[in-house]
Amino acid sequence: MDLSEGDLPNYTIEAPKDPSHGDLSTNIAMVSAKVAKEAPQSIAAKLADALRTQEDLFSEVGVAGPGFINIRFKPSVLHKELKTLADNAETFGRNQAFDGKKIILEFVSANPTGPLTVGHGRNAVLGDTMARLYEWCGATVTREYYFNNAGRQMRMLGESVKARYAQQLGQDAELPEGGYEGEYIGDIAATLIDGHGESLLQEEGEGVFKEAAEKTILEDITRTLDRMQVKMDSFFNEHSLYENKAIYDVVEKLNEKGLVYQKDGAVWFSTSQLGKEKDTVLIKKSGEPTYRLPDIAYHRDKLDRGFDLCVDIFGADHIDTYPDVLRGIDVLGYDPEKIEVLVYQFVTLVKDGKPYKMSTRKANFITLDELMDEVGSDVTRFFFLMRAPSTHLEFDVAQAKEASDKNPVFYLQYAHARIQSVLRKANEELGDKSTELVQWTSLEHEAEFSLMKKLFFFPDVIETAARSKEPHKVITYLQETAQEFTHFYHECRIMGEEPEVMATRAKLADVTATVLKNGLSLLGVTAPNKM
Repeated sequence: MDLSEGDLPNYTIEAPKDPSHGDLSTNIAMVSAKVAKEAPQSIAAKLADALRTQEDLFSEVGVAGPGFINIRFKPSVLHKELKTLADNAETFGRNQAFDGKKIILEFVSANPTGPLTVGHGRNAVLGDTMARLYEWCGATVTREYYFNNAGRQMRMLGESVKARYAQQLGQDAELPEGGYEGEYIGDIAATLIDGHGESLLQEEGEGVFKEAAEKTILEDITRTLDRMQVKMDSFFNEHSLYENKAIYDVVEKLNEKGLVYQKDGAVWFSTSQLGKEKDTVLIKKSGEPTYRLPDIAYHRDKLDRGFDLCVDIFGADHIDTYPDVLRGIDVLGYDPEKIEVLVYQFVTLVKDGKPYKMSTRKANFITLDELMDEVGSDVTRFFFLMRAPSTHLEFDVAQAKEASDKNPVFYLQYAHARIQSVLRKANEELGDKSTELVQWTSLEHEAEFSLMKKLFFFPDVIETAARSKEPHKVITYLQETAQEFTHFYHECRIMGEEPEVMATRAKLADVTATVLKNGLSLLGVTAPNKM
């Protein structure tokens, strides 16, 4: 076999499910067989022979089944890697998978028409966690909130506040059909009365009423995001796309390419020419653009700002709309490959297997603040990340409130706190000499090696989670790491051993705690030292 790296198909190198097979296993021989025109077993045998020449690295190299190559490292290699990890524990996990990349994530982007609800929570946490993952992979990340303050919903918001304002002043006024009924609308109206008295009765809803509501609600949204440890770097004002005529420039450019026409008083995008079954309305006969038009203009703006990758976090209700944006971007001469969309399924709150309703003091929805009041911000973030974004999420409130191993975030936080407790005891006994006493070669128990090897995979887990846009993979890894530590802790005593053994095992525990802390920080969850 004589293949360059560029000729090789995608192959995997991973830890085998059965540890008895080795430390790593690869399918490279099997996936290369067709290109190399050689039997997988033959390729595997040649590669295994080449690997066996690395006597300072591998204690065992074998071929199994249809052509898997299984590798076992020498203990000295593992000891060396652990020392390197320990010397760089605080930054361990960081890698260069996206080094130099300029990435923008657009997420949350809830219309400023009301407080953030549970329905927005998964979006917010997924977006922020993806940003953290990309940063740990070397990217420069911008978190952006697309501030949708244009269109019918905002007009309706202003009219709703105006109606409540008039009602509170004893006027005969009704909410507009489809208006906003939450208690927060009345609160905004009351604030306007405090500041302006009756002087606004003749004002239009789109003026001071809409502006006051927009400002108040955005402040409320920002406070909620801060509470969830979600920090936005920028807010993009949708209205600016109208002011600078960007949306109309998009229509003009599409028209120049013969992809726009008028029908029934509306402006249409000829998406049927671009692979879609039907054409798409860009501007309704009322003159109001559909979501697709400003979205095309917005994504063009992002690409013009020089971002290498634009990631959108969308709910499943957007699954039919964003392909039109990609078509528009492509036609306008931009690379649609630079836009990636993470579509997530929705969340159901449950308790004892039944839909769970908490306080609905603001309207007939549950706010994120109410959920955090109930279970805390750490648990809220963690539970929103527990499942793959592509799967429906049942947020079990009873489980979230339980302070036991049945609560997965409690389990991980307790694992970190328990290690810190052990370290405090070890440091008391060993004193200032604990670091000098560490002898990595004294680690030779199966449970010690098993924990070490699990720790080594942390950077790969971060990279995989970032590339696949599946942050729940970090949770799975942390749970497995905590389980490995429990096994190690039961099999290998730390306290009561010889000073060198105690110091070295304590150091291994310390490194484990740092990996757990690093992983939890990626999730936006605290790692307590005591519980």
